[in-house]
Amino acid sequence: MNFFFFRCCDRIPMESIRGEAKMNKRELIYNAVSGRKNEHLPYTFWTHLSGIDLDPVLLAEKTYEFYKEYDIDLIKTMNNGMYAVEDFGCKVDYSPIALGGVARIASTPINEPEDWQKIRPLELDKCDALQRELYSLRLLLEKVKDEDVPVIFTVFSPFTTANKLSGNKLLSHIREGAEKDVHRALQIITDVTVDLVRKANEMGVDGIFFASQMSSHDMCSEENFLKYGAYYDKQILMASNGYCDTIHAHGNNIMFDILKDYPIDIFNWHCWESEPDLRTAASMDKCLMAGLVRGDITSRNFEAIRHQISQCWNTLHGHKHILSPGCVIRYPLNAEALHFVDKAIKEITG
Repeated sequence: MNFFFFRCCDRIPMESIRGEAKMNKRELIYNAVSGRKNEHLPYTFWTHLSGIDLDPVLLAEKTYEFYKEYDIDLIKTMNNGMYAVEDFGCKVDYSPIALGGVARIASTPINEPEDWQKIRPLELDKCDALQRELYSLRLLLEKVKDEDVPVIFTVFSPFTTANKLSGNKLLSHIREGAEKDVHRALQIITDVTVDLVRKANEMGVDGIFFASQMSSHDMCSEENFLKYGAYYDKQILMASNGYCDTIHAHGNNIMFDILKDYPIDIFNWHCWESEPDLRTAASMDKCLMAGLVRGDITSRNFEAIRHQISQCWNTLHGHKHILSPGCVIRYPLNAEALHFVDKAIKEITG
């Protein structure tokens, strides 16, 4: 038996591994990740819950309702995209999300290169925002404890967090001489994120959803990514003991040649909008979580959704594949389009 099996076999009934019972959602995802035969193609998607995701109780309730409404096979926690910067002193404006936009930094302590010296180590149990997210996670896990559905907890790469923290000025600050102070800050961000991941693991998540928004050639050079991104990313990924640990490579023109060697179980990217293509991605021999263009769901382009599912099925035949969008589905949400995904899967894959 390999390391992967030992990490998750305590959660998978042995009779299902032997194919003697109908698979539940956790077993479907386990099979997709490990390359075992599945009864049908599992799928998932997620959104942001604007006006809700700062309330841990409501966030857990609405995440659970979203899961039940659309019968998804894997729950990704739908945390707000800025929670990681709050405990470092940022104020965030979340109002654009409801209009289909993204949250923005309203104020930050990091405005000039020398400001990186202000970053101080954080203790997880004293971090209001991180504790809020863990509390919501605890409530969600309690709701699904008898559901046999895996849950992955959203965390952000330190490079991503640092860039948000600086109002997207991180690379210019490095060029202006803050390299040493930035490395120190990145290690501080990494350390508290490692603590966050370990706590989530302890609470019972099946993995983390590790969002990297800087791993694109459009954002920085490979040299800078290796120095300020990958070095810290791997510390966090190695701290997780999940069997659904996922890298989310955000944006176009991603650094696939670097990311393909990350110690993860699941690879999520903007398939059809960014390289690699499905066959190239499948060569990693990792589970692919992709296949839907999120904009086509928002715009209710049913023909395009059906075509994307067909292309995935014809290429991968469901092997090591979880159908999903490449990123969060933006507002306005359309229930008919979201339900159509399940309907089209059944029609196409039988």
